[in-house]
Amino acid sequence: MKILLVDPFHGAAGDMIIGSLLDLGAGEALVRRAMQSVVAEPTFGRVDRAGIWAVRVETHAPVHHRTLEEVLARLDESVAPAPALEMARRVFHRLHRAEASVHGHGAHFHEVGADDAIADIVGACTALWSLGVDGVAVLPIALGRGFAVGSHGTFPIPAPATVAVIRESAVQTMIGTEERELCTPTGAALLAEFATLSAAEIWPASITAVGYGAGKRNPEGTPNVLRTFLLENASPVPHDRVDILETNVDDVTGEVLAYTLSRLMDEGARDASALPLVMKKGRNGYLIRVICRQEMTDHLAGVMARELGTLGIRCLPSVHRLTIERTVQPVTVTIRGRTYTIDVKCGWFAGKVSSFKAEFEQARLCARELDVPLREVTGIVEDAAREIFRERGVLDE
Repeated sequence: MKILLVDPFHGAAGDMIIGSLLDLGAGEALVRRAMQSVVAEPTFGRVDRAGIWAVRVETHAPVHHRTLEEVLARLDESVAPAPALEMARRVFHRLHRAEASVHGHGAHFHEVGADDAIADIVGACTALWSLGVDGVAVLPIALGRGFAVGSHGTFPIPAPATVAVIRESAVQTMIGTEERELCTPTGAALLAEFATLSAAEIWPASITAVGYGAGKRNPEGTPNVLRTFLLENASPVPHDRVDILETNVDDVTGEVLAYTLSRLMDEGARDASALPLVMKKGRNGYLIRVICRQEMTDHLAGVMARELGTLGIRCLPSVHRLTIERTVQPVTVTIRGRTYTIDVKCGWFAGKVSSFKAEFEQARLCARELDVPLREVTGIVEDAAREIFRERGVLDE
């Protein structure tokens, strides 16, 4: 498998991401054509950043702020590959949600809706698509400190939109000491969308390529670059290690059991289940089993002890677990004359979608609102998802 590892040790911006992926081997002609189709022909060149030779990308875009609808219309004019455009749309929806959470609904995009952001996002998504990787992991993103001036006046760093994007994603951050913006909202949204793996899920692999993308500034003694790696491993399936916690109980009510399983999931368990069994002296009981990350073991064992009153918890440490790559595909459908967008959770194996399922809570709310059976909603959404995957040629049939 081929994995992209992104190392934003000095933050991230759209132009840095494109430059780094180009340096890594992304299709330059394809990226240039995609960016030119939405704004203007970009310039790619090499510059020195504190002794590191990196690719610098300039969009040559005019200053023009757009609404989400205007941005999506501009994307419709692009000649970028369809999967890259679909990813770009998702990135802009992330940015729109972030802007709305900060400024209220109906807000313009301001900096992140400018033409250079459109070019950056289309270019970055096209570059990623051209690399043909099987997964992407993002190391903690460095964030700056202090204050900056934007369309709304002076704002704290990291920018509120950047924080909002990261808050709803799985990427991690670290606060640096530099008194300037290191990660832009565009950079945060791209990396949040790219990430399909956590760094902890990457197995031992070989580095086959390294890329450096240059930022605009060239501070003395600090390499203002974004670094990326291409990793390869022969393993067909990603894997990681987890701990398994178990205990037997025969004196808890169904209500306590249901509450405990729910709380364990809320507290960070990967999975929690109860299996009926016959215990000593013929008593009916349950085997409570919890799967968790190794760093969560002590905390979750404490939850089990307090909620169940058990006096002993078995721990099966460092169990090898194979994991199927998981992504989320938003699917827009019309049901009973109304349009809904519902996420479909997808499992991937060997580059194909091996399983997919409509997100339960979103489907449930839709079914309640329309007063139709839940299975009707999930059936329509999953049929639409099946056609999407079939058209792309990624459905495992």
